[in-house]
Amino acid sequence: MISDFLYKYYIDPIRYEQPYNAVETITYALILIVALYLIYRWFNSSDFKVDGRFVLATIPYVIFGGVLRVVQDTHMIQSDIQFAIVTPFIYFVIFAYTFGILLFSRHLERQGFVDDYLKVYAGAGIFSTFCVALVLIAWSIPHHGVDLSILAIILGMAVTATAIVWGFIRYILKWEYVRDPLYVMLLFGQLLDASATSYGIDFHPGVHYIEQHVVGSFLIDWAHTAFIMFPLKLVVLFPAIYFMQMFRKEANPAFWHLVLLAMIVVGFAPGVRDMVRMVLYV
Repeated sequence: MISDFLYKYYIDPIRYEQPYNAVETITYALILIVALYLIYRWFNSSDFKVDGRFVLATIPYVIFGGVLRVVQDTHMIQSDIQFAIVTPFIYFVIFAYTFGILLFSRHLERQGFVDDYLKVYAGAGIFSTFCVALVLIAWSIPHHGVDLSILAIILGMAVTATAIVWGFIRYILKWEYVRDPLYVMLLFGQLLDASATSYGIDFHPGVHYIEQHVVGSFLIDWAHTAFIMFPLKLVVLFPAIYFMQMFRKEANPAFWHLVLLAMIVVGFAPGVRDMVRMVLYV
């Protein structure tokens, strides 16, 4: 019975690339909460400073994770090792890689080889993303090609949506704190996810994409358009930003920044993955 349950709700969805089910979604959400708490406890007992600079320096690894996930979508890796870069395992892989680079960067600073370990840390993330992107481009050229027009459309949608929402929050609602780059990144990451999903399901010319998450899939079926993702994101983003700012006044700074980073990750990484998939027609 237990094995049947595990195969039905966890193993088979990964093996056969099925949409997420409610059991998976709840489980991964709980894992994220526990992991976030454990990471916070470690940072709180270390001499690392978790602040805005740290979050921004970590963004390249969020993009790296989204791009790396597309490697499995191409099926260029045929062995079972491909499942290491599928949710939820890819989160552990990216965390281990990121954590290792973070420790190494700090070691270089302590030894006097660099002046600012965050610059090395961020640079390594950018370089890692660049390397995986080159692998994907090399694979895609003889297969489906690289459609840069789709890249421009999705990024244009995301930038435009971010500018409109940010302007509304800043000048209509008068929430001046959204000038913080971290809130801008949160908005852009989530709206990139909405843009990629909307374009991919409603307009992509070559591949039929589906929404894999439970709530999103239900709403898309109900509305008969993937553009329902934009109001869905806003319904979540407006109260999230408001309460995060209220929470910021009382919370431990390190914990607050880690929570915000987690919120950025859950929108930005899937958005990058979906966008790159569509550009490469996989």
